[in-house]
Amino acid sequence: MQIESKLYELEKRKEKISHGGGMKAIEKQKAMGKLTARERIIALLDADSFHEYDIFVEHDAHDFGMQNKELPGDGVIIGTGSICGVPVAIFAQDFTVAGGSLGLMHARKISKIMDYALNMRMPLIGINDSGGARIQEGVNALAGYGEIFFRNTLSSGVIPQISVILGPCAGGAVYSPALTDFVFVVDNISKMFITGPEVIKTVLGEEISQEELGGARVHSEITGNAHFFATSEEECFVQIRKLISTIPANNTEKAPLIETAEPKPEYDINQVVPGDPTIPYDVRNVIKSLTDDSDFIEVMELFAGNIVVGFGRIEGETVGFVANQPIVMAGVLDCDSSDKAARFIRYCDAFNIPIVTLEDLPGYLPGVDQEHAGVIRHGAKLLYAYSEATVPKITVILRKAYGGGYIAMGSRHLRADFVFAWPGAEIAVMGPEGAANIIFRKEIMEAENPEETRKAKIQEYKEKFANPYVAAAKGYIDSVIAPEETRRFVAHALSVAKHKTVLRPTKKHGIPPF
Repeated sequence: MQIESKLYELEKRKEKISHGGGMKAIEKQKAMGKLTARERIIALLDADSFHEYDIFVEHDAHDFGMQNKELPGDGVIIGTGSICGVPVAIFAQDFTVAGGSLGLMHARKISKIMDYALNMRMPLIGINDSGGARIQEGVNALAGYGEIFFRNTLSSGVIPQISVILGPCAGGAVYSPALTDFVFVVDNISKMFITGPEVIKTVLGEEISQEELGGARVHSEITGNAHFFATSEEECFVQIRKLISTIPANNTEKAPLIETAEPKPEYDINQVVPGDPTIPYDVRNVIKSLTDDSDFIEVMELFAGNIVVGFGRIEGETVGFVANQPIVMAGVLDCDSSDKAARFIRYCDAFNIPIVTLEDLPGYLPGVDQEHAGVIRHGAKLLYAYSEATVPKITVILRKAYGGGYIAMGSRHLRADFVFAWPGAEIAVMGPEGAANIIFRKEIMEAENPEETRKAKIQEYKEKFANPYVAAAKGYIDSVIAPEETRRFVAHALSVAKHKTVLRPTKKHGIPPF
């Protein structure tokens, strides 16, 4: 009888806590188009896989009336479960409890599940929905954030860290997501900013909405703080599940091999890329002509569209793709695209994911704006990332590879393992038109028909320099291949580079051009 009584008490306590901040707060949450913290966890994880910990943790604050205030679970739910059979650690802030504000015990719960994730080498997922630091707890709340930031940094490159912004994320709270690998946002729900609209109005006298200041589209399209954009929480969870099933669980493992499937016939590589180098095309169709079942998970799709990065599989193996995008700014490199690609390359390198580079660009974007924005420093990040990466690196030059862009995009000189080029590839210091105008300037100006002479000199330059055979003669290109051979050559290169080993100088760490 005593055991039954105790069990009854346990169930009553759990039931009370499971209602978070109460039905009124839950109804308010629903009215904003948001699921509760517990519903989010259940919707994301495999059915019946979630195990919750620290459910009975309580805050121990005493000031400003806190001693009499009940905060179930201290406003955060933590536990472990699985996604597509992969074990994961997870926490979800509960906005129905004190606005999901972070106090000392709240932070300790998050820190605890972060330690579990790191020690047990499994992905960590954090669902952020919080008004920020709990003001009543003062410096204890700030200390809690510091502990979380330290663990984010410690786990970086060891386990995948995923942040899901499903509500406000303000002040110091935004730095934890910024330290993680992938940030997911949902339109009209996600908000991220250091200083809120109220502070901006007080200090600067400017009126701005939360959405305009730091909504999902702002961070997906302008700041680059978000990596995946969704229109609903349900769509967001589908994106997370697909990502988790594609990447390794930690840095000592490889992504699981799956049954191979040929690319879909509608992605015919011979039809995707126009023969005329001045006509743009969507490089994502080239990627889909190479990947198993033409499946491609694009990362940061809405930011720096002149470069495309993301994951696909070739013969069952997960591969990271980095590709210039000719339909946006002719695929040039600039500050944002360099940052985007460099960060993705470093992620792939940390988690044993081979990198396939598809190159077609006229170089770096010229102009005063880019120079003043620090294109030298940002562009150097891409050079650093490729040079530092020790995973298998395969580069395919599709059309143009001019100037510094040729070097930066995974060239042999930055230690690509295999470099292939299509027969129409143009590899040169600069484009034939510009080069001919400089080299043959005097001859063109003195000719009876300058325009005809200029055309002849452009063709001469193309034949002598702007083709793949000059670079191939120097050993900078391993093979000149037909487009339809690309998947076969890349797959073979991945196979032979599987056990690649690289020896580097002993050092604590390098110093990237941050």
